[in-house]
Amino acid sequence: MTETDPHAPSRLSAVGIGLVISVVTALLMLVSMKSGISPLPKPLGLAFAETLSGRALPLPVGLLFHTVYVTFWSMIFVFFFRRRTLTTALALAGVLWLGVLVVFFPVVGWGIAGLNVSPKLIPASLVPHLFFGALLWALDKFARRGRDTKAR
Repeated sequence: MTETDPHAPSRLSAVGIGLVISVVTALLMLVSMKSGISPLPKPLGLAFAETLSGRALPLPVGLLFHTVYVTFWSMIFVFFFRRRTLTTALALAGVLWLGVLVVFFPVVGWGIAGLNVSPKLIPASLVPHLFFGALLWALDKFARRGRDTKAR
């Protein structure tokens, strides 16, 4: 029989953290787009899904891409980062934001850093990533506190 570490994160809590962050950040982005605050032409997950498929797709497909991406990186943070501090969560968010600027924006045709659309895409894409990092750290800390309480 193998013993499990009661302080170790569970897959369920890691997925739950990713799903909560995905929903909250998607709502933030959709509200900012509907209100005209966001300069993005469409949600990036939707633009990426359409680029891969070569055709127009409904918004839920883009939200699914967003959810998978956010949940994946949340799980990476929870399972593989030894120091899960606000600083490391924000560092991960920063690296992912740079990936958006130099990989995803060009792939969907918006150019490096979204400059084919507007330089406003740079800060507009930074804000949700910083929010992702802060929320990731907070939810992970909350989940760890719950595990520590149960282990006692």
